[in-house]
Amino acid sequence: MTATTDILGRDEIVRLVDRFYEKVRVDETLGFIFDKVAQVDWPAHLPRMYDFWQTVLFRDGGFRGDPIGKHARLVPLTNMGREQFDRWLVLFEETVDELFTGENADHIKRCAADMANVIHSKINAIPDERFDPMKLTPEQRARYATYRPA
Repeated sequence: MTATTDILGRDEIVRLVDRFYEKVRVDETLGFIFDKVAQVDWPAHLPRMYDFWQTVLFRDGGFRGDPIGKHARLVPLTNMGREQFDRWLVLFEETVDELFTGENADHIKRCAADMANVIHSKINAIPDERFDPMKLTPEQRARYATYRPA
């Protein structure tokens, strides 16, 4: 299947979120975290995720919540390390790429990567590498240089 359209609104977000969590639930690394450890109430969780991603992408989903707190509660119960967040991101990006192409599809993947990094670093008390000046890519250095006053 070749993705031919971009994420244009709520309908596409619902498709993305539903397909993504279908993959998560059967994934060897992540499935048990959602179903056994967090014991996610899927009928309640999925609409919140639709709202979340609609808010992230279009600023109009009305999401209110505490993603960091929700994830932090799992740290004493299971491994919430880099491996789990990297796997989550691989599945997310793979799902976006299967279903969509375009500016919003690219943007939601960047947002997901940022979110995975921030949540991982916050719940594990790890300094976020993105803010370590020694680890900036040349592209990041050039972009950040434009933010400083001349």
